[in-house]
Amino acid sequence: MGQAPAPQPTPKPADVELWRLDCGQVQVNDLNAFSDTLAYPGQSKRLVASCYLIRHGGDYLLWDTGLPEAVIGKPVSSTDAMSPILTTTIKRQLAQIGVKPEQIGRVGISHYHFDHTGQAAGFPNATLLIGKGDADALNAGKPGTSTEPLKPWFGGGAKVEAVDADKDVFGDGSVTMLNLPGHTPGHHALLVLLKGKGPVLLSGDLAHFRENYDRNGVPPFNTDRAQTLASLDRFKQLAGNVKATVILQHEANDVAKLPTFPASAR
Repeated sequence: MGQAPAPQPTPKPADVELWRLDCGQVQVNDLNAFSDTLAYPGQSKRLVASCYLIRHGGDYLLWDTGLPEAVIGKPVSSTDAMSPILTTTIKRQLAQIGVKPEQIGRVGISHYHFDHTGQAAGFPNATLLIGKGDADALNAGKPGTSTEPLKPWFGGGAKVEAVDADKDVFGDGSVTMLNLPGHTPGHHALLVLLKGKGPVLLSGDLAHFRENYDRNGVPPFNTDRAQTLASLDRFKQLAGNVKATVILQHEANDVAKLPTFPASAR
């Protein structure tokens, strides 16, 4: 009989850390813009445009990239359906915690809308992780899409990974992109497992604010109503089963569940 192979040591789980970043706000002057059943007549709301930095050992993932820097200094409209606001940049915030742009190895985009892709081009050396349905729509030039914010990857030769289903980003189950289409064809959310805080679910734009999340509300600009409702059902069941902290990325009260930058969750 041959000698039994030596037992292999169990790899030590990577240390995972999560920061919330200020990537802007959106003044919504017509909240019915987010309801295909016109549930919010005459209402307005200030949404946040959040994005997130995840450190996995020595690797960094930037999840969503907020509003474009060109928004800084623009006046807030009280008449437009939606008016974007930006006062700082991702790079300025990274500098506060000693992270250089070239250290960002991956940029994950929940979906292709401008308030989630605005500062992505500042990280051209990163691999772009984007839902395949969204990548296909961008490549086809579908209405409502623009490759301009993502030029390094769409036409610039930078590395793109089109994510067709769920994706275990680092291969150890600690950070997972979740396939939740409906808002856009390739929309994804992100599940982050933290040792101290526990599971955190970052919603992308599955729902924009608590009332719509609780009511299973669907914005009229979503690409597929049935997919949206199925994705909401999956997300809510998953959140309950793993006892996750749910962060609706445009809801200020949800983002406040995470430590105020530059503090982090671990």
